[in-house]
Amino acid sequence: MGMTLAELTAMAKELGLPGFVGKQLAGWMYGKHVASVGDMANISKANRARLEECCTVGAMPPAERLESVDGTVKYLFSTASGKFVETVFIPDGERATLCVSSQVGCKMNCLFCQTGKQGFEGNLTAADILNQIYSLPERDRLTNIVFMGQGEPMDNLDSVLRATEVLTADYGWAWSPKRITVSSVGIKNKLKRFLDESQCHVAISLHSPIPAQRRQLMPAEGQMGIREVVELLRQYDFSGQRRVSFEYIVFGGMNDSMLHARETVKLLRGLECRVNLIRFHQIPGVELHEADDAKMEDLRNYLTGHGVFTTIRASRGQDIFAACGLLSTAHKAGAAV
Repeated sequence: MGMTLAELTAMAKELGLPGFVGKQLAGWMYGKHVASVGDMANISKANRARLEECCTVGAMPPAERLESVDGTVKYLFSTASGKFVETVFIPDGERATLCVSSQVGCKMNCLFCQTGKQGFEGNLTAADILNQIYSLPERDRLTNIVFMGQGEPMDNLDSVLRATEVLTADYGWAWSPKRITVSSVGIKNKLKRFLDESQCHVAISLHSPIPAQRRQLMPAEGQMGIREVVELLRQYDFSGQRRVSFEYIVFGGMNDSMLHARETVKLLRGLECRVNLIRFHQIPGVELHEADDAKMEDLRNYLTGHGVFTTIRASRGQDIFAACGLLSTAHKAGAAV
């Protein structure tokens, strides 16, 4: 899992098998989602035996499952390195979204995020990322995937690009890129590379339009500021299938004023985009507070009324610590699989 068609074909040839076995492998893994080489019925018995000597699909079932009162389900997956990540399945009528992780922990250390408090424990491989989808019990119900779980996707860009290639390629899942959204705080050079090499949607963590305040919330502002991020985005076309959005967690008494609304409009003026306002979920030891509903509605109405289409995202899975900013596997090192 995680290998491209070219790599599967090359591997088959290295094992002394016909090159077309690579296409068969891709079809069985990415098309039929089999769990083992032994299940690949149209590969000859001799060729399967050769493959089974050195290869496995790499699918690993979830180690834990927690279901929220609202139907959201959080899964714990082990990685090839023996660590753990959390993945969140969010059903909503005919729509079903999976929030996948790209790293164990995170380097970004955003003030409001529990994953950042965990610290950084390692990058996921493309196989680790894809397994969160491949081994999901609700896999066939999925309509959308968002890279908004643990980690900063642009800090593990090679694995993220490889995973999204498999998801969108004809030999892979053959999903449309518009079903996939990849988030980022904004990483210099990496964000540009993603925009150049992928057609998936992008979501930028904004949280404040005022650089000095954003830096207090997000140390990454010091490396690639939000104004630089927006200027980069202006070089790309988001008027068609591809979309850019901005994630804005609203903190009571901090970033919920009309000043912030006006500065957001000024920052994003002329850029085809949308803003998603998100409720803050309290984490231990952090002196930030949830904004009240009236403040969030005022922000939404002002932004939309001034040409920046804005929604208030429904909070899901808070009772199982699956909501935005609450994912962490800091205490899972000894969990039994």
